Amino acid sequence: MIGANTLQEFVVARQAEFAGATGDLSRLLTDIGTAAKMVNRHVNRAGLSGILGAHTPDGNGSTNVQGEAQQKLDVYADDTFHRVLQSCLKVGGIVSEEQPGIMHVDHSERGQGKGYGKYVVCIDPLDGSSNIDVNISVGTIFGIHRRRTPLTEPTSMEDFLQPAKDLVAAGYVLYGSSTMLVYSTGCGVHGFTYDPSIGEFFLSHPDMKFPKQAKVYSMNESYLDEAVAGVKPFIKECRKRGLTARYTGALVADFHRNLINGGIYLYPGTDEKPGGKLRMLYEAQPLAFLAHQAGGSTRCHLHDLLYRTPTSLHERTPLFTGNTSEINRLVHSMETAVENITS
Repeated sequence: MIGANTLQEFVVARQAEFAGATGDLSRLLTDIGTAAKMVNRHVNRAGLSGILGAHTPDGNGSTNVQGEAQQKLDVYADDTFHRVLQSCLKVGGIVSEEQPGIMHVDHSERGQGKGYGKYVVCIDPLDGSSNIDVNISVGTIFGIHRRRTPLTEPTSMEDFLQPAKDLVAAGYVLYGSSTMLVYSTGCGVHGFTYDPSIGEFFLSHPDMKFPKQAKVYSMNESYLDEAVAGVKPFIKECRKRGLTARYTGALVADFHRNLINGGIYLYPGTDEKPGGKLRMLYEAQPLAFLAHQAGGSTRCHLHDLLYRTPTSLHERTPLFTGNTSEINRLVHSMETAVENITS
């Protein structure tokens, strides 16, 4: 074990990095860690506790607001994070991939405090949930913004539709061979491994950075022929340079592997879905923030995703993220393809 720090100890100790810090963000991050422990327990017991498979409340399969089939663990994870975040006095509102709109948190209604908290949370409670039934890694992705509207009022779209550069914190939890929580508050990226015998996350990966040399590219290559111009020649070049294809279908798992070993993740727009598939608020923005802090880069096709302002809660986006050198190669390939088309 590299670090003796628990997640809570580490988060509180790092408060000194921020002038005028009150500990509010620290409390919120440790609450997310608590919810992650609860979800982790159910993920690890999924085959034994009857929560594998589709969510069928009325005998028929249910879908979320995205129109995607919900798994039982999708619903459980969403409910768990919702309940834990609602109890945190620092949270004023929540948006989730599984819910249609803003979930306002008025603490005065529960006798817990006055009005609404100063942070809003965007969360994908269970990324890659289709992998659960086949025992492949899944995860949670979250982003935290400071509110822009008065704390005496319910949260509004303005509070959530902010660019990734304005996040105050972001992170993910990977439920795999070991469970890890990785987060950043804008001062580096730090990873914590869960010790189930003690019930705590311990610092195991301080100051995480993308390696200089990429080894992997991650893409569902069944979409390669439909991808936007420039992606296909880039992938061919990756193969020639000896990069290995690795793709699990769980964004968190693919991003984490590339952060550890070096690589690039690609989910481009296609002929059928030119706007991409991944959610801006719940998936792309938090990972763009983390990639930047870890020395990497993120693009929404040719645009730096860090500076893109969302226009709706469930907006979708193309996503390229990973080693900056690979992102630059990809951008050059895409720009060249556009020039060839227009010339």
